[in-house]
Amino acid sequence: MNIRNLAVALMLVPLAACTANDTTFGGAVRHNVAMQVIDPDPQYQGTPMEGGDGEVIGKAVERYKKGAVKQTVSVKTTEAVSSK
Repeated sequence: MNIRNLAVALMLVPLAACTANDTTFGGAVRHNVAMQVIDPDPQYQGTPMEGGDGEVIGKAVERYKKGAVKQTVSVKTTEAVSSK
């Protein structure tokens, strides 16, 4: 073995130990993203959200146009709020 081949071999030895610490190569990131996504393709049954019924909303719009909006119910609590 000549000096040149020996020098090249010695330069390549440190590179042989350079492997990824994560053998799944990004699997931890993909796992964390998946844990934060509830459902990327949700399948809704019936009304997808509260208040999402078109008939109920239509009646509310008609009441608003006629000036017959339902009054809100006030809620009383026993706690006092202070800004001090």
